[in-house]
Amino acid sequence: MNDNIHILSHPLLQHKLTILRSKDTSTKDFRELVSEIAMLMTYEATRDLPLEDVEVETPVAPGVFKTIAGKKLAIVPILRAGLGMVDGVLKMIPAARVGHIGLFRDPDTLEPVKYYCKMPADIAERDVIIVDPMLATGGSASAAISFMKEYGCKHIKLMDVLAAPEGIARIEKDHPDVEVYIAALDDHLNEHGYIIPGLGDAGDRIFGTK
Repeated sequence: MNDNIHILSHPLLQHKLTILRSKDTSTKDFRELVSEIAMLMTYEATRDLPLEDVEVETPVAPGVFKTIAGKKLAIVPILRAGLGMVDGVLKMIPAARVGHIGLFRDPDTLEPVKYYCKMPADIAERDVIIVDPMLATGGSASAAISFMKEYGCKHIKLMDVLAAPEGIARIEKDHPDVEVYIAALDDHLNEHGYIIPGLGDAGDRIFGTK
């Protein structure tokens, strides 16, 4: 793996991820955990945000302190499971704009097809964090990154709760310039494209559709 792949090993993340994996975790708890994990991951994924000095008067005395240097950010969930991560990210970056990408896999070519896309008007000027709980084959994530590049976005990060080695390899091959943040790298994909040991279908578990 190259230096752009970040596996986040914080104890709180790992603890919450273990509960997330359990088949006995309820839809309500699963949804809340995905949001909490996204919030903790955002803390790590934004470590490189630039800072600038501002003058602030505290109740005691004036001083010069640090603030984020006017960086424009956008969160782009891959529908539908990516929606489960948005609230957690926005708790950390309330001023971020949110775009949406909907993809399905063409049954003949097996390639991702875009069926929905809505972005902030100034998306090309923003740093983009694409979110999706699972990085399995990497096909959807790679396509989403390509779409954002077509919009003119220059600084793109990908944030997934879980990844398979196959998905990581696909992103490294297609988009070596993109930084990837994951909470765990699992063993492999099974014949149905599910991450093993994984946590099942994230979308179904977030929205209670199975």
